Amino acid sequence: MESIAKAALITGAAKRVGRAIALELADAGFDIAVHFKTSADAARQLCQEIEKRGRRATLVSCELADLEMANNIVSDTIEAFGRIDVLVNNASIFKKTPVDQVDLAQWDRMIRVNMIAPLILARTAARYMQKTGGGSIINLTDIYADFPAPNHDIYCATKAALVSITKSLALELAPNITVNAVAPGIALFPEHYDDKLRAQLVSKVPLKREGSPPEIAALVRFLVTEGKYITGQTIPIDGGRSIAK
Repeated sequence: MESIAKAALITGAAKRVGRAIALELADAGFDIAVHFKTSADAARQLCQEIEKRGRRATLVSCELADLEMANNIVSDTIEAFGRIDVLVNNASIFKKTPVDQVDLAQWDRMIRVNMIAPLILARTAARYMQKTGGGSIINLTDIYADFPAPNHDIYCATKAALVSITKSLALELAPNITVNAVAPGIALFPEHYDDKLRAQLVSKVPLKREGSPPEIAALVRFLVTEGKYITGQTIPIDGGRSIAK
């Protein structure tokens, strides 16, 4: 493990992909700000795991749909570690929003969490990163940004917007800050997916298996630690699903 005094903020870090990213970056030598909304116990357990790896960890809680409060988790990270070098915008809402069942409040919350909050956090984090020589911003998008799924109109739209935001920020924040997106396919099935649906989805993947949170985390680690000449890119990690018919 590298001995570096750098810090990463990961949104939605308590479980699933966010947890894997937090542990991977801790292994890479980063102190970790663990953002969560409701999964307090899981977030605390994650902090303990990070500390066992010899890194510092701090809990930052916020409802990202509350855009006035979103900036606070960047400030909390700075307060805990004195800096922020990496921002991973992982938190998002994935729900069906059939067009004939319009719920404007649900749509508004999804747009805030999936699209606007990552932009606000990137803007605030970038100000601090510029003061310390640069940094890295990683946005978790989805292959659905390019291949929309029915009944998920708003989710797909927010992820497509985040891809565009990634490119714009990469231009705006260069040369000191890199901004990239990671677009998973099947990373970890939702618990309510039955075996039939899982098998159907995997059958469309050329590599014939689902991915895993550690594989996504490894890609994030590469972009943060090794990918210094990569910016403005969206990298699919989907077993080839995005090139299959």
